[in-house]
Amino acid sequence: MRRRSLAAGALALASLSAPFSARAQQPVEIQFWHGLSQPAGGLLEKIATDFNASQAQYRVVPTFRGSYPETAVAAIAAFRAGTAPHIVQMFEVGTGTMMSAGRAIKPLHEIIAETGVAIDTRDFIGPVAGYYSTADGKMMALPFNSSTAITFYNKDMFQRAGLDVNSFPATWEGVEQAARKLKAAGIECPMTTSWPSWLMVEELLAIHDVPLASKANGFEGLDTQLNLTNPLLVRHLTNLVNWQKEGLFRYGGRDSTADPMFPAGQCAISFASSGLRGRIEREAQFKWGAAMLPFYEGTRPRNSIIGGAAFWVMQRGPNTQRSPQELRGVAEFFRYATSPAVMAQWHQDTGYVPVTRAAYEASKAAGFYGRNPGADVPIEQMLRGGDPTPNSRGIRLGGFIEIRNIVQEEMERAFQGQATPEQALQSANTRGNQVLGNFERANSRAN
Repeated sequence: MRRRSLAAGALALASLSAPFSARAQQPVEIQFWHGLSQPAGGLLEKIATDFNASQAQYRVVPTFRGSYPETAVAAIAAFRAGTAPHIVQMFEVGTGTMMSAGRAIKPLHEIIAETGVAIDTRDFIGPVAGYYSTADGKMMALPFNSSTAITFYNKDMFQRAGLDVNSFPATWEGVEQAARKLKAAGIECPMTTSWPSWLMVEELLAIHDVPLASKANGFEGLDTQLNLTNPLLVRHLTNLVNWQKEGLFRYGGRDSTADPMFPAGQCAISFASSGLRGRIEREAQFKWGAAMLPFYEGTRPRNSIIGGAAFWVMQRGPNTQRSPQELRGVAEFFRYATSPAVMAQWHQDTGYVPVTRAAYEASKAAGFYGRNPGADVPIEQMLRGGDPTPNSRGIRLGGFIEIRNIVQEEMERAFQGQATPEQALQSANTRGNQVLGNFERANSRAN
């Protein structure tokens, strides 16, 4: 009888402990919010799915939260509510804000040190690593879908206009001449641009080695002032406005709104993110080429600055820290996502630059650049002109998401004839400096 009682007791204990054991074996869930629409968003989510299939300890749950600005707003609101995701994909203009976010984020270098997961930050390409690092070289976020802006052009339309299909004009003067020939050949939209502020303001100034703002574009301190009324920018916006009046340029909208216009065959030339390459390869029904961004005659062009986004790790809320298990899961996912094979495939599928040297060398060894002429244009452009200058290193301005919207609003006023280019840029400068001043005061009080 005693043996039966002991056996019954053991069975009862086993049945009680089974649910607890099952729960203990459940993978640690990592919430990951991103701002990439299809098809790039699907490729990003596949990386998470493949990571989940590669091991059983962690489960990354990717969620599309809308555009980059929408994702940023959602993440900040979630942190305040104590429900922030473990990882948020933040576009590059949010870097200054995230750098100043204090306890809201967990820096990458701290995660590596605390978890011991081997992520070689020295392998990240210099211009990319520097954008997301402190002044003493400590990386704060994981670069992933980094891009730069380049030119895409329709070779069929170039041929129709009698232009050289294998040589895009290096200068803006040459681009203007090509646009006139395209228009004369009956092309209704000779050129357009995505991301108007990034392409026609930020990249333009970096390539011409002109500061966007003081203090090395914000890298050297919060007490910065914008430089949007400089002669180069006035000249360029005046050209854009005049080109639009003549039918040489078509304004396609803010941020990435103009992205579909080139692969759909609407415009002959598009200045856009290198990350658009994957979509063009899938959708374009014509021959096309890629080239570096143009510059004005008499300029020694510098490197372009990066765009795209990085992965930032967030605390759950103001009073809630991530557990060691959660941080370990995040680090393991980061290691997987930036491994040479995964990063090289991402680069090849999307057009985003390979953020590590190992991924670049893997793509080169596989013959990718030989099979895909122009795929290395973004990398060559980022390395053009030697080491980055204080004006071409990047942008580290607080509140820059709001400032970029202000710049686009003022550019639209100029395009609509509501203000001259000079007036629009002066207004953008004044309004933007108010944002910088507010950000400086808020963060000075916080510190």
